[in-house]
Amino acid sequence: MYLKKSTNRKTGRTYLSIVNSYYDKETKQSRTATVRSLGYLDELLKQYDDPIAFFTEEVRKMNEEMNKENSTINLKISLNETMPLNYSARKNFGYAALSKIYHELQIDKFIKNKQRYSKEEYDANSILKLLVYSRLLFPASKKKTFENKDIFFEKFDFSLDDVYRSLSLFNKHCEALLLWIHEHIKKLYNRNTELVYYDVTNYYFEIDKQDDLRRKGVSKEHRPDPIVQMGLFMDTNGIPITYKLFPGNAPDKTTLIPALRTIQKEYSLGRIIVVADKGLTTGDNIWYILSAKNGYILSYSIRGADKDFQKYVLDQSGYIEKGEGFKIKSRLYPREIQITTASGKKIKKTVDELQVVFYSPEYAAKEKQEREAALVKAMDLIKNPGKYNKATAYGAAKYVKNLAFDPTTGEILESVQRKLSLDEEKLKEEEKFDGYYAIVTSEYKESPEKIINIYKGLWKIEEAFKITKSDIESRPVYLSLEEHINAHFLTCFISLVIAKILEYRLQGKYCVTEILESLRKASCSHIKENYYVFDFFDEVLEEIGKNLNIDFSKKFLRLKEIKKVLGETKKGDFSL
Repeated sequence: MYLKKSTNRKTGRTYLSIVNSYYDKETKQSRTATVRSLGYLDELLKQYDDPIAFFTEEVRKMNEEMNKENSTINLKISLNETMPLNYSARKNFGYAALSKIYHELQIDKFIKNKQRYSKEEYDANSILKLLVYSRLLFPASKKKTFENKDIFFEKFDFSLDDVYRSLSLFNKHCEALLLWIHEHIKKLYNRNTELVYYDVTNYYFEIDKQDDLRRKGVSKEHRPDPIVQMGLFMDTNGIPITYKLFPGNAPDKTTLIPALRTIQKEYSLGRIIVVADKGLTTGDNIWYILSAKNGYILSYSIRGADKDFQKYVLDQSGYIEKGEGFKIKSRLYPREIQITTASGKKIKKTVDELQVVFYSPEYAAKEKQEREAALVKAMDLIKNPGKYNKATAYGAAKYVKNLAFDPTTGEILESVQRKLSLDEEKLKEEEKFDGYYAIVTSEYKESPEKIINIYKGLWKIEEAFKITKSDIESRPVYLSLEEHINAHFLTCFISLVIAKILEYRLQGKYCVTEILESLRKASCSHIKENYYVFDFFDEVLEEIGKNLNIDFSKKFLRLKEIKKVLGETKKGDFSL
């Protein structure tokens, strides 16, 4: 606020008033609002020896009082005030937490350094921030994200074309940025990579034509669309390490070796133990892991195993009861595996591994329940084959005898000679192994109980995939150029890392979905001049605020106070 002196040119009289200056977000101009009308100077001289000096001191006191945290202000609101077309006074403040992690990892420094030697005139760091913050809080297409950029307090001064151009820059420096983020996490969070979890998922594209990357394959969501495969590595704390993309038709089992080769060479992890599910349990993968002086803990398909192993599983001798129907047994066993030589020849090798088998009543009940749903579907398929194709028959097809699909269309081939019926033998064979689970590992010195607990940690990576597909909405992907697709998944990965770091900092008290929902609701509306009103606060924001030193509890804030908080998030000077 300041003392305004307005002199009338005709009368020569000077009028005094106390005014407040502010930035009008609608007109994008600096404006003033009268706080207090004082009167004409010649009249005020009858009451005060020096009105200007007196009221200048009054303004100083008012400014001092206003700058206090517990100050009280009065705003004049006209009930006749209207809103112009396309008016929006809503802003998100929750991204302040995301900004702190983003700058803590010094992603801004990396991008600015890389752009320094390029000819692009746009601010790539600003674009990446918009893409990451929006992906976490308001996921949408690149076009929609650009159109909604004013939801944040940041000044995003670039065009939609700049957004698409920047994707090529991000793709160019993708590998270096992933390594940069890893090194900072290692430094800040003492990253533990003794156990490295690996899994594969895929993301679909709503397109008809395939290319080198977007290929039709085994979709995790049983969709017929072209997909891209992603192999993801995660550390013991549940924070992603890196990822690698593969063509959609690449089988899961073929992704581990190239992905592991890259991560061991560039990330300096030392000896690691790879933890993965049975889709990765092949002779080639096991032999490569051991040859690289690493270890493995892998689930093992009982139903797909040889008769000797199945007999060992069903033989009740050796099982130790652990309470509530849970039982476990293990053995050190020389298992024969088949590996592929450099010339493509298949040869046999023997590995000494600990085989851990356990039975869980809960797991048995779950399998039975899942099978019941599949059997209902199978019976309907037998009666109404025209309703199904290869994709929609998933889960039920294995219980139907004489079922065949057209290799081109995926439609069910109907024939009088091949009458569809329920495969009773298949059903009985599967039921025998309900509730049993097997794990094979090179870590034979560890107890069976510890091996099981380590393997159970694989749920963290499965949860990460769910986050990317639900909270972050990584698919469907609306891009066509391969380098743009790569950049899209890079922004999704950065978003996932930031979300998982927040979850880790809160010690798992709240899941990522809860964290993002609260940060999304941590928004405010412009009410008058430079003042904003907030309308949401919960225990999640309270915990985030305590951890990151951000106060989300204030109901009213001035723009300069908001900018101060956001400015602090960019310093990266907070500690764990």
